[in-house]
Amino acid sequence: MNTMNSNETLERLARIIETRKPGQGGDPSTSYVARLLHKGPDAFLKKIGEEATETVMAAKDIDHGGATPELQGKLVGEVADLWFHSLIALAHYNLRPADVLAELERREGTSGIEEKALRKAQHREATND
Repeated sequence: MNTMNSNETLERLARIIETRKPGQGGDPSTSYVARLLHKGPDAFLKKIGEEATETVMAAKDIDHGGATPELQGKLVGEVADLWFHSLIALAHYNLRPADVLAELERREGTSGIEEKALRKAQHREATND
């Protein structure tokens, strides 16, 4: 899948999620996304935690069982669930997939070690003000 199609897929999902917001007429009785949004952040944040744990477990299954197509498919499915529920959180907080992609692009070419050190220094600076 090329990047353009991936970006379009994320944006298309984001648009659908937007229509499920309570203020946009999302019906919790007929829509899973509307139900999570109606229940509030605790509901979808709990799902993100669950999906993150399931993603880790699926990766560990590959570590112990080999990279079989079945186990790889399980990992891909769990990451898809994690991404999906993260899209719900983004929508709730009025953010878009493009915001995350822009941040990833900003970080591209920067050492992860350098990026983490910079964030720690910025945090220390902010807490000392």
